[in-house]
Amino acid sequence: MTVKRALTGTLATAILLTLTPASGVLAEELRVPVGSQADRSQEKLPRTGLTQASVRASWGQPAKAEGPVGQPPISQWHYDNFVVYFENDRVIHSVLKHQR
Repeated sequence: MTVKRALTGTLATAILLTLTPASGVLAEELRVPVGSQADRSQEKLPRTGLTQASVRASWGQPAKAEGPVGQPPISQWHYDNFVVYFENDRVIHSVLKHQR
């Protein structure tokens, strides 16, 4: 009876490990050198709440525009060093592009 329990326990463990996703397998580690953080923080980006017309007037025509997509409609304007995200006509976020 003890051998049967051991085999049943081993089988249950094997099934559990097979069905459990390995969450750490797909993780990616990003390293940002400390010196490059300060340099990039000085860059002026469009701030939250600005209109598309204001962004276009200050930074010019984007190199690429995507969207709008979804509800509420979200658009992306891609410039050389940053991306601006809009909800309807207003900036909701500006992000610097990764510099290698």
